[in-house]
Amino acid sequence: MRRDTFLKSLAALAAAGALPHTAWASASVKMMIPANPGGGWDGTGRALGEALRDAGVASNVSFENKGGAAGAIGLAQFYNGSKGDPNALMVMGAVMLGGIITGKPPVSITQLTPIARLTTEYNVFVLPASSPLKTMKDVVEQLKKDPGSVKWGGGSRGATEHIAAAQIAQAVGVPASKINYVPFRGGGEAVAAILGGNVTVGGSGFSEFQPYIESGKMRAIGITSGQRIKGIDVPTLKEQGIDVEIGNWRGVYGAAGITSAQRDALTEMVIKATKSKAWQDALAKNNWTPALLTGKAFDEFVDRDFAALRATMVRAGMV
Repeated sequence: MRRDTFLKSLAALAAAGALPHTAWASASVKMMIPANPGGGWDGTGRALGEALRDAGVASNVSFENKGGAAGAIGLAQFYNGSKGDPNALMVMGAVMLGGIITGKPPVSITQLTPIARLTTEYNVFVLPASSPLKTMKDVVEQLKKDPGSVKWGGGSRGATEHIAAAQIAQAVGVPASKINYVPFRGGGEAVAAILGGNVTVGGSGFSEFQPYIESGKMRAIGITSGQRIKGIDVPTLKEQGIDVEIGNWRGVYGAAGITSAQRDALTEMVIKATKSKAWQDALAKNNWTPALLTGKAFDEFVDRDFAALRATMVRAGMV
C-alpha cells in the first residue's frame, strides 16, 4: 500500500473511532490560555493538557499565556494565528462572554469553533479577617445604607463575581447600577487588595482563596452555588435569603475554519481526556464541578448564557 493511501486510511479509522486511543499519539496540541499564569483559566488549560496526555490522545501539549481585556487579547491572537489548525484549543468561559459584551472587541467568540464546556466553579465571597463586617448579612445591611461604601473586588469588569454582586444588590432591593465594583487584572492583585483592606468584600473561585481562608486571613461569607459544595464549608447565598445562583463555567473552543469532521475528532479527544485519572484528580484538587457539554447542546448553552449575561449587565449599567 502506498504511504499516502495508508495515512488517509489511518486518519479515516481514527475519526471513526475504529482505532485504539494510541492512534492519537501523534497529535501535538497547542493550547491558548488567554490569561496570565496562575488563575482559573491557566489552571484549567494546564490540567486539560495533562489529561490529554494521560488519556493517550496527545503526545505533546504546548501552552501560551496571553492575558488582558477579559481574554480578548488572547482571543484575537488565537483567531489570527490558528485558523484551520485541527489541534489548536483555547480556554474560555463565562468571563470571556462578559468581556465581549462590555468591551466589544474586534474578534468575537462566534468566529471560533465550540468544542466543550468542562467545569463550573462557583464564586465565593470573602472578607479580610480584620474587617468589622463578619457576615453576608452585615455586607447587605451596609449595602442598603450606602451602596457606594461597599467596594466589591474581583476579576475583570463583567466577570461572574461582578455579575453576582449586581444580582445580590438586585435581590436585596438595591439598584444594580449603584454597586461599587473594583476590577483587577489577576488573582494576585485581587488577593492583595482584599488582605490590605482596599476593598470591602472580594469574590473569586474557591480555589484561588482557599489558602487564605484556611489560614484565617480571609473569612468566607457566601458561595453562589444552589446548594453546599462537598468539601467547602461555606453557606450558599440562597440559604441566607439571597436568591442568587451563578456558576463560573469554563470550556474550550477550537480554531476558526476547521471542518465538521475535525471538530468531531477534537471533541472526542477532549471527552477522552475528561475520563482520565489526571482530570479526575484535577477536579478534586480544585473543587471544580464537572459540567461536560458538547455539540449542539454546548452551542445552545453559550447562546442562552450570552443573552442572560447581557440582560443582567444592562440592568447593572455595565453596557
